[in-house]
Amino acid sequence: MKNWTMAVPFSVFLVAGCVSQQTYDQQVQQTQAAVTLEKQYLALNQQFQAEIAADQVQIRQLKDRLVVTFVDEILFASGSAEMHAKGRSTVGRAVPTLASLTGHWISVEGYTDSEPIGPALRGRYPTNWDLSAARAVDVVRYLQAQGVDPRNLVAEGYGQYQPVASNDTPQGRARNRKIDIVLRSK
Repeated sequence: MKNWTMAVPFSVFLVAGCVSQQTYDQQVQQTQAAVTLEKQYLALNQQFQAEIAADQVQIRQLKDRLVVTFVDEILFASGSAEMHAKGRSTVGRAVPTLASLTGHWISVEGYTDSEPIGPALRGRYPTNWDLSAARAVDVVRYLQAQGVDPRNLVAEGYGQYQPVASNDTPQGRARNRKIDIVLRSK
């Protein structure tokens, strides 16, 4: 009986069970980002308990981001792009959580319904797109003034072009008028 030995290069063993350092680092970074988002989700849920119960704020944790949705009336008067006092107070409760974030984009997204801008405001906001962008910028400026790092902030206006409900009913239009604060890794 012969003894057969097989010479298998050592590198085959290394490749078979290992990943590159870059892949490993990416996986660690993604895991850390997910843990951070989970912590932010829990903190924001605590901070907006009353508004969540009143259906004025909704918080969704998705795979790679966290979305906090504010119905527009909790932040802005109709047709206005300047947050009222209650709106500032409401958004202000998120400031400690948002200011503590590092390595994340904080995107403030403004949305409107499809109703045309009234004549009194048309000079300042010719379209819903302008109004939605102005609202997002107002929230961003407020967050910056409260200590959130402006290098992490982004303002985006979508107008009526990404509705979440039909604009054919008052209820649908109300759902489409909103501000989203979206947290995602850089």
